[in-house]
Formats: sequence, C-alpha cells, structure tokens
Amino acid sequence: MLARLDHPESRVPPVVHVAGTNGKGSLLAFLGAMLRAAGQRTQVYTSPHLVRFHERIRLAGGPIDEAALIALLEACEAANGPDPITFFEITTAAAFLAFARDPADILLLETGLGGRLDATNVIARPRLTAITPVSIDHVQYLGETIEEIAFEKAGILKSGVPAVVGPQQAAALAVIEDRARAIGAPLRRFGTEWHAAAKGGVLRFEDAAGPRDYPLPNLPGGFQVENAGLALACAEQLREFGLDDAARAAGLTGARWQARLQHLSQGRLVAMIPDGWELWLDGGHNASAGAALAEAAKDWRARPLHIVYGMLNTKAAGDFLRPLAPLARSLHAVGIPGVEAALSAEDAAAEATAAGFTARVGASVEAALREIAAGVPEDEAPGRILICGSLYLAGTVLADNAASD
Repeated sequence: MLARLDHPESRVPPVVHVAGTNGKGSLLAFLGAMLRAAGQRTQVYTSPHLVRFHERIRLAGGPIDEAALIALLEACEAANGPDPITFFEITTAAAFLAFARDPADILLLETGLGGRLDATNVIARPRLTAITPVSIDHVQYLGETIEEIAFEKAGILKSGVPAVVGPQQAAALAVIEDRARAIGAPLRRFGTEWHAAAKGGVLRFEDAAGPRDYPLPNLPGGFQVENAGLALACAEQLREFGLDDAARAAGLTGARWQARLQHLSQGRLVAMIPDGWELWLDGGHNASAGAALAEAAKDWRARPLHIVYGMLNTKAAGDFLRPLAPLARSLHAVGIPGVEAALSAEDAAAEATAAGFTARVGASVEAALREIAAGVPEDEAPGRILICGSLYLAGTVLADNAASD
C-alpha cells in the first residue's frame, strides 16, 4: 500500500524511532519539548490515543485536523483496495502521508507494538533509535520471556544508526547488545556510555563529555528521572538540531504528557471529591508500571491513598496491583466503558482481592468517587485518589472530567 502511495515513509523528516515497554511517551514528551524550545518544528506519532484519535498524529502546528485526517484515510483506503490490512497499519500509512506533506524538521515516531514487525519499522534509516526499559507485556504477541520481548524491541535497530538505550534488566540488555553487534548499530547505553540520576535537587547527567546538571523534570514520579535522562542522552546525538543546555532545561521543565501520574486539579470529576483531596490519573498497566507507581505512592504516605482501577483482560492485573496493595486504604474496581477487552468490574475486583486488596466493585468511576467520599470518617486527613490500570480507562476519565453536566 505504501508503494501505491509513492512511499511517503521515504519522504518524511529525519526520524527518531522509539521502542520499549514503559516510558516511550514520556521520552518523546521531553525530547519534543527540548526540540521545540530549540526552535525546531516537530511531528509526533504515538498510540493509543486517550480521548480523540487525532492525538496520535501531531504535525508542526498541533494535532491533525478532522478534514485532513478524513482525506488521508480515504486516500489510504483507495490505495489499499480489497487487500487485508489492520487498523494500525492503515492509520500508520495515513500518518506517514500526513508527515510527508507537512513541512517539519524532525519526526518523533513511537512503535505501536514490539518493534521488529511493527508497522512503523518500514523506516529504512532513521536518524536515531531509542529503546526505553523493556519488561513483560503483550506476551500474546511478543513472547513470554524478557529475552523474547527484548528481541522484538531490538528489531528497530539499524546498521550504522546510533541507538540510545535506557535502563534495562541484564537479560534484555544482552539481547539488545547481541542484535546491535550483529548489524553494526553503535549503542549509547545507560550505565556505560551515559548516566543520569537525581542528586542534590538537580538531574545529574554524565557521559564522555563529563557531568552536567539540569533541572529535575516537571513530570511527577521518580521514574521520570530515568525518562528525562534518556531524553538528554538522545539530545546528545541530535546536536545539529540546536539542542543546547538552555533548550534541554526548557524541555525538562516544560514537557506535558497526559495520564502519566497526572494531577487532575479541576473538572467535573474533581468536583466530586472532598475539599482538600487530590485526584491523580495514570495509564500504566504492567508489572513495571505498578512498581513505579508504588515507588511514587511511598512519598504520599502522609495522606490516605484510595485506588480506582480498571484493566484489560489481556494484562496481568495481579502483577500490576501487588506492589500497591500495602500502600492503599481502599480499592474500587470498575469496568471500562465501550472496551470489549476490558475486565468486568467483578473480575477486576477478584484480581485485586487475589493481589492483597479488600476490593469493592464500582458501577463506574463516578460511583466509586462518590462512595469513597461518602465513606471517609470526618476526622481522617485529606486523601489522594489514584485512578489507574489502563490508558483506555484514562481516556474515559479525561473525557468525563472535561464534560459539562
């Protein structure tokens, strides 16, 4: 189909191609903010969307508009004809067509699933590749072991194209290194060629050029230090785009990324919780995301934590929930409206009970929020409510929170 469209994937700006299990979106949020601070026009392709499909295709002027998207999809349908094609393949073709037609300086391209067989992997020679931390997820497609999954992620590496690698389990890193060695892809690995850590109120980044200090990232959660460090390591490989220290600092403090430990400070759902309480939202959905959330929640112990969660039936709910169980005062399990592959509220509650929670079934997120608010003793300190478990649930929450009564 791309051939019938005159290969738009060969006519896009220089590409930064990103694979990994967790942190891809946050990495691109930091790197994109750095590039824009340096005056560069960026295009961004991410998935899934949270509220509207248009979020997936971001041109230099912002999300693609409705009329342009419809025209592109119609062109792709016409080019494809009766041939079999998946939703992600045809929408990725439409994205490449949009990017080929829109003037920009750089394209930040996120894989949809895996890497080796991903539709985005038709880019023959990206400017840079990056692999964020690899962990167990999508086992029905990518394999059941960390080595099998890392092999799929390493499929984006290209001969002669530098690759920046974030923190990895030893088994995953060994697979990535083997693949890089086999095809001649130079690696820039966390812990070897570069280091990043929070130290004394700053982000200390160090590579062959020596240590430099930057502001801590504005996105909350200790895990964002790793994502920010990976963005800095990518910036080192993209010096021709004007990524000086000022642009890097501006990107670290100015990045925006929804549903990644996002504090919802206003909106319809926020209005339902008691005064002085906080409402947080996160779309993480695997064991590593659960562990990262638990680390963040340890800093919240001054306030009672209440969890509202929903999840897809293809995810290991117990592995995600188990680290959070000792930290939460209550848990309400909900279904995800309109998502066929979601666990029912009852099945989600059973998974939470098995993970160590005393779980309640919620008819909806709104109902869960009302029940939490109604059940709080008058003398209890203001608490936090964390809605989590799925990007699909997060999208529903963002839409509901923005909706008017």
